[in-house]
Amino acid sequence: MADLFLLQDLLEYTRDGEWGKGEPGDGLVEMAVIRGTDFGAVRYGDFSSVPTRFIPEKIAGRKVLQPGDILLETAGGTKDQPTGRTVYLSEKRFAAREVPLTCASFSRFLRVKQGLIDPRYLYWYLQSIYETREMLPYHIQHTGVARFQYTDFASQWRIPVPDRDRQVEIAELLGSLDDKIELNRRMNETLEAMAQAIFRDWFVDFGPTLRKIEGVSDPVEIMGGLVIDADRAQQLADLFPTKLGDDGLPEGWSYGTLNEVASRVSGVIQTGPFGSQLHQADYCALGVPVVMPANLTYSGFRDNSEFAYVAEDTANRLAKHRLAKGDIVYGRRGDIGRKALIGDDQAGWLCGTGCLKVRFPASAMPAEFLYYWLDQPAMVEWIRSRAIGATMPNLNTSTLNAMPFLHSSDEVALEFSKIVQSLCLLQSVNNRQIQTLGATRDLLLPKLISGEIRLSETEERLEAAQ
Repeated sequence: MADLFLLQDLLEYTRDGEWGKGEPGDGLVEMAVIRGTDFGAVRYGDFSSVPTRFIPEKIAGRKVLQPGDILLETAGGTKDQPTGRTVYLSEKRFAAREVPLTCASFSRFLRVKQGLIDPRYLYWYLQSIYETREMLPYHIQHTGVARFQYTDFASQWRIPVPDRDRQVEIAELLGSLDDKIELNRRMNETLEAMAQAIFRDWFVDFGPTLRKIEGVSDPVEIMGGLVIDADRAQQLADLFPTKLGDDGLPEGWSYGTLNEVASRVSGVIQTGPFGSQLHQADYCALGVPVVMPANLTYSGFRDNSEFAYVAEDTANRLAKHRLAKGDIVYGRRGDIGRKALIGDDQAGWLCGTGCLKVRFPASAMPAEFLYYWLDQPAMVEWIRSRAIGATMPNLNTSTLNAMPFLHSSDEVALEFSKIVQSLCLLQSVNNRQIQTLGATRDLLLPKLISGEIRLSETEERLEAAQ
């Protein structure tokens, strides 16, 4: 039997966050400030989007986060993603942090009384009542920014607190699923880093050719150790020139523009549908996903991204904007450089307003080669510098067409594509397991918290999710 406690009685300390200033100054302390929009990434240890701000020294000490703190989003949110989201900060989230952590002013941190409740259990409990929309009455929006009525919630909401052993068991079981999801995400990051390293070595640093010029004869060494099978390394090494031309490129390679390639191989760079083609009334609750710039990161689709949808007949009416495997969808508004390579799972989706669809015949221009060329920092900067508009940069097709493009040998580009495809296949397997683990966790969460199922009953479900 669980005892009931008001949330406020379970907390030792709680404070709103702080936003601070964007530049250093007298009396200011540098801190990493976690926003509500960062919660999804921080949950799995990704702090890359967390900004550094400068907080007044006189209040900074009261706002420093500690392991075991829970962050609660108290302002912002949307109709489909109301306020009240949470994220738990475990000990490992503080490893290698160069500056203290705090949360933004639209959030609050909760620090529990350890003798009363395990912070991980409280986090999962709050996750449960958020997912079941039991917190929704405290999400208020009259005008402007939506707010979570934290004071009312903390003073009114009674939380069932079972014995300590059950708290720990529930928290560890659900946490183990998050840990497995995080492991798969890390594996995917490693696979992506491998693809990036190979591309840079072959097509930016011209490593294989330069090593041949230096007199290296071992094929594994010529390929930079990135291919360890000697026979395979020899096959690849034979494809690279043995000297540089007068332009500093491997002999036979040259620079042109993306438009030259598109014209030669009948490639297409096409904008998504405009407002006159796709109206607000065309969107619906479920159907064909429509890819918008907000759904994209610099290297694929945003985790837990919320897509807009249109009905199948609407997607058929806009058939020329359908995405196929091997297409690249490129965000052309706002934060230029976001993009994704379309795979089997996204084939048939719609390229939305604010995006470009880039499609080249795979036999003439492997999509993976083009994708990683677009990903190079020099190319991203070249494109950004030519986008139109300061407040909301906008990229048109003519700018992308004029982008410098490296003409390597077709054989080398094709071999790179084959390697990346094998890495993408592994990523796809990991992504499917991430989805299964997440769905299993979300199914078990409310049932474990409510006591509807016992811990012993979850083992079979967890084995099926592996």
